[in-house]
Amino acid sequence: MNPQHQQGYSQGPSPGIRPHGYSGPPMGPHGQAPPVDQPMFNGTNTPPPRPQGPGKMGLTPPQTSTYGTPAMQNGPPMSRPPGPHGDQYRGPAAPSPGERPPPPVNQMANMNISAGSGAGSQQPMGTSPGNYGGQNVQGFNRQHGPPPSSEYNRPGAPPTSQYGGQSPSSEYNRPGAPPTSQYGGQSAPPVSQYGGQAGPPVSQYGGQSPSSEYNRPGAPPTSQYGGQSPSSEYNRPGAPPTSQYGGQSPSSEYNRPGVPPTSQYGRQTSSNSGGQPNLISGHAAPPGGQQMPSVSQYGGPPPTMQSPVHHGHGVPPPTSQEFASPRVMNGSTAMSSPMNTATSQYGQSNVSGYNQPNVAQYGQQPMVPPSVGSPGMPPGSSHPPPGHMTQHATHPPNSMGNQGFPPMGQQGMSSNQMGQAGVPPSPQAMGQPSMPPGPGFSGPPGMQQQPPRRLDPDQMPSPIQVTQDDKKLRTGVFITSEKGGVPPLVTTDFTAQDQGNCNPRFIRSTMYNVPISSDLLKQSHIPFALSVTPLAKLNKNEHPPPLVNLGELGPVRCNRCKAYMCPFMKFMDGGRKFSCVFCGCSTEVPAEYFAHLDHTGRRIDSFDRPELCLGSYEFVATKEYCKNNKPPNPPAFIFMIDISYNAIKSGFVHLLCSHLKSDILPHLPKEAGAEESEIRVGFITYSNVLHFYNVKGVLAQPQMLVVSDIQDVFVPMIDGFLVKLSESESVIDSLLSQIPQMFAKTRETEIALGPVIQAGMEACKAADCSAKLFIFHTSLPIAEAPGKLTNRDDRKLLGTEKEKTILSPQSNFYTTLGQECVAASCSVDIYLMPNSYIDVATISEVCRMTGGQLHKYSYFQADTDSERFLQDLQNNVKKPIVFDAIMRLRTSTGIRATDFWGNIYMSNTTDVELASLDSDKTINVEIKHDDKLNEQDGAFIQAALLYTSVSGQRRLRIHNLSFNCCSQMADLFRNCELDVLVNVLSKKALKDVLHISPKDIREKLMATCSQILACYRKNCATPSSAGQLILPECMKLLPLYSNCVIKSDALQGAQDVSIDDRSYLMHLVNSMDVVSSNCFFYPRLLPVHDLDPDSKTMPDPIRCSMERFHEDGVYLLDNGLSLFLWLGHNVNSQWVHDVFGVQSLAQIDIDKSELLELENGTSHRLRNLVQMIREERQRHMKLSIVRQRDKLEPWFGHFLVEDKGFNGTASYVDYLCHIHKEIRALLS
Repeated sequence: MNPQHQQGYSQGPSPGIRPHGYSGPPMGPHGQAPPVDQPMFNGTNTPPPRPQGPGKMGLTPPQTSTYGTPAMQNGPPMSRPPGPHGDQYRGPAAPSPGERPPPPVNQMANMNISAGSGAGSQQPMGTSPGNYGGQNVQGFNRQHGPPPSSEYNRPGAPPTSQYGGQSPSSEYNRPGAPPTSQYGGQSAPPVSQYGGQAGPPVSQYGGQSPSSEYNRPGAPPTSQYGGQSPSSEYNRPGAPPTSQYGGQSPSSEYNRPGVPPTSQYGRQTSSNSGGQPNLISGHAAPPGGQQMPSVSQYGGPPPTMQSPVHHGHGVPPPTSQEFASPRVMNGSTAMSSPMNTATSQYGQSNVSGYNQPNVAQYGQQPMVPPSVGSPGMPPGSSHPPPGHMTQHATHPPNSMGNQGFPPMGQQGMSSNQMGQAGVPPSPQAMGQPSMPPGPGFSGPPGMQQQPPRRLDPDQMPSPIQVTQDDKKLRTGVFITSEKGGVPPLVTTDFTAQDQGNCNPRFIRSTMYNVPISSDLLKQSHIPFALSVTPLAKLNKNEHPPPLVNLGELGPVRCNRCKAYMCPFMKFMDGGRKFSCVFCGCSTEVPAEYFAHLDHTGRRIDSFDRPELCLGSYEFVATKEYCKNNKPPNPPAFIFMIDISYNAIKSGFVHLLCSHLKSDILPHLPKEAGAEESEIRVGFITYSNVLHFYNVKGVLAQPQMLVVSDIQDVFVPMIDGFLVKLSESESVIDSLLSQIPQMFAKTRETEIALGPVIQAGMEACKAADCSAKLFIFHTSLPIAEAPGKLTNRDDRKLLGTEKEKTILSPQSNFYTTLGQECVAASCSVDIYLMPNSYIDVATISEVCRMTGGQLHKYSYFQADTDSERFLQDLQNNVKKPIVFDAIMRLRTSTGIRATDFWGNIYMSNTTDVELASLDSDKTINVEIKHDDKLNEQDGAFIQAALLYTSVSGQRRLRIHNLSFNCCSQMADLFRNCELDVLVNVLSKKALKDVLHISPKDIREKLMATCSQILACYRKNCATPSSAGQLILPECMKLLPLYSNCVIKSDALQGAQDVSIDDRSYLMHLVNSMDVVSSNCFFYPRLLPVHDLDPDSKTMPDPIRCSMERFHEDGVYLLDNGLSLFLWLGHNVNSQWVHDVFGVQSLAQIDIDKSELLELENGTSHRLRNLVQMIREERQRHMKLSIVRQRDKLEPWFGHFLVEDKGFNGTASYVDYLCHIHKEIRALLS
């Protein structure tokens, strides 16, 4: 542990370390996964001509698979009967109602991860297994290839398998060595890696006959990875010019004479002639060696090199290419997609990480990954130091048991086949003399290590590709008229047009096709849950729900279930009655509400009444909906200011009082069209006593009344305490100017908090109005008063079985106080500015219960944190808000709401009570079956919110949503929304934090992910090899997102995050909407070094991995709570001058959290981009500047969620392999 990263968590401010991130000091990893200069291409593709007739080698063109489907598909086509002939392509099919449109043709349809084929996993030559829609990441399919070579490449050695049953190649190529298995001493019986019987001599990874590793003379010309003639790894004479990585003509690693100058990693000269079967997909190449345009994983072109130097890294250009032309199934549309013959272990593109030499990113000299304890590394660390930009293969974790993962060996191998930590036994262990390590390899003397095998992350499902595809298809208008229509993703800019179902910004669901029975729902393991944001902020082109005033009649409701009139109600008997869609009861229509029906059975005034044609609308409530049957008084905002020594010293009190009148109070919320706000304001200051202020407009100066008995708080006055801003402006100005002066010399350090909240609640009761308390607090409440807390900071407990003791409230005082506040319609927002432990876990309870929110600014300093604090306060004051709210969710017959999550209070099992509710708050509801549903009728829900507006009017806001019902699992998986599912799973996990251990939480999340994908594989996908990982199209990112949830600071028990920060994040996530959680768990990463000064659009994001970074680049990371600007070591000096006004990186003041306003295009563009991002988020995000190899870089790398975590959490690739293993275990 670097001592620099620990001093920031002392009990006082640490000089030299600035607050950042989650308002905590820069703690972080010792090193991150080294970056790779490997840009991602997601272009379009052009279908090439399909091969006709036999190829050069006498092989037939590609045929359909065993099950009659091409190699890959997306989405289970339900209209096709199963069987060998039922899945033949029948032309493009339009999506069924409510179904997502088919993905674009350039998206990889299937993903197939092969960990080695078992005995029953062989495929016919020239075919690959098909499946019904899913991401099919395939390893090396078995192919007929040239005869195998001996493991030690001696003539006459029997074809024993290097890993068990396969014909191995010689590792050291010594004549006379017995035919032994690399991992098993003498010749092992030819059994399959995964327990099957002997198969034909196939490749080390399940496909082709292996070649000699070093290509000594006499070895048959077979490929190490797949049946093609290999090249010598070190280019010894006599080796045929074929590729080390799969049939392409390679370049020499060290550029020996006589080798064609092709790229080691890029597009190579293919030795795959004519119609010879493709190495991976099993398809034949076009006859005659026809060249096709290459495509990437999702149909875009692979990285091309137009010059001998690519990005300045010394990669030679390619020479020539030959391509095979397999057929790809995307959804229900068939196409012929050109594929590079250097195809991937994961299905489409070459996975270059397998046995790839370790090559430096910024040159061709091979680099050796630092071993444990090597110079320049922290003791016990296996990571390179921060900023060490060396590309090397990612080693699998040695043991991940402490994070809920079983120990894993090398990729594609079970742990019982491995030596220690996935390294093969040394030659001495196998009775062989030692060999010196070759170039590019590291290891102790006398031990020849295998090159580490690495899966290419580019072949994994990409969230960037998914969001971009959805934007291309669904940007524009989304019409809500369709039952069970799946809305666009939250990352897509769309405009909803309400035509009967509510805007998806108000309600989103994990599924839009509901299973008809509870058994079907349980079998899927997908929770049926809703994310409800009743006051969600709308797009600028969308209209707010209209307000309907029916006068004394009030809202028309069902007599039995009390559901409100909505477009789903069916009128009958000439319009005199209506049938409730929720309970089926028939109710008479009031005479005042009667209207005739037209020939279709609809009321003739349907389009004149919002409640009959819209999914969202509001009613003016009558006095029956009010407390004591009388209209409520206008609500109040009460500002309660800590004036203790810490608050004065930090400059906070002076900052707040100087800006409150001019920048905050003018933004009090008001009704649309109103000239001024009706909200009343009041002021209290406190330390270990309370000061109430009379600011009545008729006074010349404000009056202060002191309450010193904080054991039994009372309100000394009513008249003059809560006033209208316009009536008391001058008195309020005088008060705010005097407060910093009155308490400038205070030395009080012991403060109370419980009596402060009680005082605000009592004032609310005395004024008989709803209220919101803004409490500004600086330290742990240790004064002798109700709510006194003790310091229980013990960070060592985080991540252990006992962490729930410090993440739970210290006492139930604040929980009980929160319930009392809800009863008094008083919500509490707390702004914390601590310099040490303040027990957020306990204090936040009052915010959680009342529907309030918490803000935290660690080590607050007015000069650096002022803008963030003032912006947060201003946004909080002016955002749409309602008071004294009660929400009830009604459902149609057969389903019911069972569980609720969020910052809410429930006194019974049906009503959600909130003292206040704003546009950022989200409530999650889980729905379960209590009867079987009818597939024809569908399912319906109605969310009704009763509240008091900012003007004091009692209203009802109604949101309606309809669903389809299904009896087929495939229909369910076709109409799910992953972002909502992740939002729900994260809140379920947070609820478990206080009851079960961190390890159990991680295992529960992994089990849920595995069970969902195993259910899809079992019930929806075409039977295929167990070595294939098949993912549903709408959930192909589930493994990535579930790993992000596990790694998040809200759930991960890392000791680098303080207890208060952990509790703070748990509080935030508990009420996050889907947009915020999507960005929080998978941050947005934008390259900003090449911004177009004239553009006003957001640049395209890249994946969250250090491998995507360049040393000459600049990247902006946004996770919804913080902004980080990462500056590469070799960034252009002109760019630095344009943005920061200095000549070099070393001169940049990283303590400044704002960009300078310089008059040039680059500065304007970057500042506008930062402002655009901040406007999208709910809170003002502080900008932290991170230089490469700086002390903050490890903490920045902590947010690169696709890389391996510094606390042992798995990378995306490792986690995906683990999930695949779990799925196979479930299916077996």
